[in-house]
Amino acid sequence: MKILTSNFFKMFRILAFSLLFLMNGRIAFSQDHKDSKMKNHIMVNPEDIEWQKGPASLPPGAMFQVIEGDLSKKGLFTMRLKLPAGYSIQAHWHPVDEHITVISGSFKMGMGDKFDANALEHISEGGFVVMPAKSTHFATTEEGCIIQLHGQGPWQINYVNKADDPRLAK
Repeated sequence: MKILTSNFFKMFRILAFSLLFLMNGRIAFSQDHKDSKMKNHIMVNPEDIEWQKGPASLPPGAMFQVIEGDLSKKGLFTMRLKLPAGYSIQAHWHPVDEHITVISGSFKMGMGDKFDANALEHISEGGFVVMPAKSTHFATTEEGCIIQLHGQGPWQINYVNKADDPRLAK
């Protein structure tokens, strides 16, 4: 009888902890869902992208489209960048982590305070990179590419050499 009682209490505790775990998960999911500002789902196919010039913080020639969020506001954002062949972005940094996925083409990045072709690493189509906040890096493309950036806004780019900032060009 003692063994049966002991097993019953073990099973009861396991069941109680399982229910508590499931309820906490459901409460957390409900809270996350409730806090989401998204009212409708987002589905984007490549042919849906309406490329625009800019952003102004990048050298001329880049095209972009914000897919989710607002680059100027706090919160999640996702954008695509279309970079032409021979395009380069000089050494810069961001105040938050930058997540990059290469959608098509070839993209090269390097770490450091000055553009160095010998330090470039090739990120192939489908490749993914996370650049930690405030890490200085630079990028280029030989054949052109489309990359997707996502992270926390507001999105900011700070050039190591102020003369490289296209917003300051006369």
